[in-house]
Order: sequence, then structure tokens, then C-alpha cells
Amino acid sequence: MKLVLEEDWRIRLEAQFGQPYFQELISFVETEYDSFTCFPKSNEIFAAFNYCSFQDTKVVIIGQDPYHGIDQAHGLCFSVNGNLPHPPSLVNIFKEINTDLDVPYPESGNLERWAKQGVLLLNATLTVRAHKPGSHQKKGWEDFTDAVIKKISEEKENVVFLLWGGFAKKKAKLIHGEKHHILTSGHPSPLSANRGYWFGNGHFSRTNEILKKSGNKTIIW
Repeated sequence: MKLVLEEDWRIRLEAQFGQPYFQELISFVETEYDSFTCFPKSNEIFAAFNYCSFQDTKVVIIGQDPYHGIDQAHGLCFSVNGNLPHPPSLVNIFKEINTDLDVPYPESGNLERWAKQGVLLLNATLTVRAHKPGSHQKKGWEDFTDAVIKKISEEKENVVFLLWGGFAKKKAKLIHGEKHHILTSGHPSPLSANRGYWFGNGHFSRTNEILKKSGNKTIIW
């Protein structure tokens, strides 16, 4: 399996590739992809990095697991391929953007447009077996993506981290709070959103305010 990773990230994550956990992880992933239907496609596993270089990263959104339905996942957290129906969490994300910024609800759930503006859409686990949520968790991906978060925290400044839900909030300990901006809220999933923990968080307008104050170009959400 050839894992395609953009050079800007590759040079910064090189130290991870030779470690035993990463070798075991790749062996596991290769076996899974050979034996079962898995998502995303192998050439899209590192899509989050390939659409958003280290240098360009100014916002980080952390998800947990890729979508496990047919053709949904394409390597960007919360994003869904092409013109497929929007999953419930993505629907609530778009609803919040509509309320927060008066931006029309979009037709496409493909968030490449965000990634190309400097939003790293990072799932903690980068692969999954079809129809088996969480099936590739605790195999090494979390060690790798934690290293990514630490690298951003150490080498950059004024990055906005959007931590939605209990799982993502735990990543705050990896982030230097005085160098960066951490916004937290409930998860956009219906279970959380319908209890009042998501809607009204204003994260998208707040992110743009922070970016503007730090001299960065704002995001067209």
C-alpha cells in the first residue's frame, strides 16, 4: 500500500514513520484493506494533509472516525464525498454556520473548500472497515494524529483548534494554550445538539474574528 503524504507534512512527521507502532499500524491497515472493504480509499487516507499543508494550517477541526458507509468518507473529518446525503452531524454544522454567519445551506457536503483555505480536517483515526464504526481505533492511528497535533502546537502560533464533544476536548492537553486558541462545545451530532450543547456556539464567526486579529485571512465557511 502506497500512502501518499504531502511533502510539507512528510518532513515534519518523518520521525513517526520509523517507529514500531507505525510499522505495526501500516501492516494492520494493509491487511484490512486486502481482506475487507475499508474507507476512505487508500490514496485518500492522508487527504486532510494533502489538501491543507502544514504551512497553510490555521484552523484544526478534530473528528473521531471516518464515515463507515459506502463511498462517504474521503479523508476529511465530517466531510462527505460528492453529492451524497449529508450525515446528521454535518447537517447540524451547516445549520450552525447558517445561523452564525447567515451563509446559505450548501448543496455539497464536500469540505475540500475549507481544507484548501487552511482548515485541517483531522480524524483521530484515519481508516475504518465498512459498516464497522470504531473498527480501526486503538491500532496506532491515535498515536500518529496526536503527534500531528503536538507538532502543530510546537511549531506554529495562533492556530484555532475547534474541539467538539468529549473525545475532541481531551486533545486540549496536547495544545499549548498560550500560543493557540481553543474553542470547545458539544458535538454536532443530534444527540448532543438537540440537548443544547451545539447550536449557538458561534465557533465559525469567532474563528474568523481570531484569524483577523492575528493577521490571517478569514475562512469562507
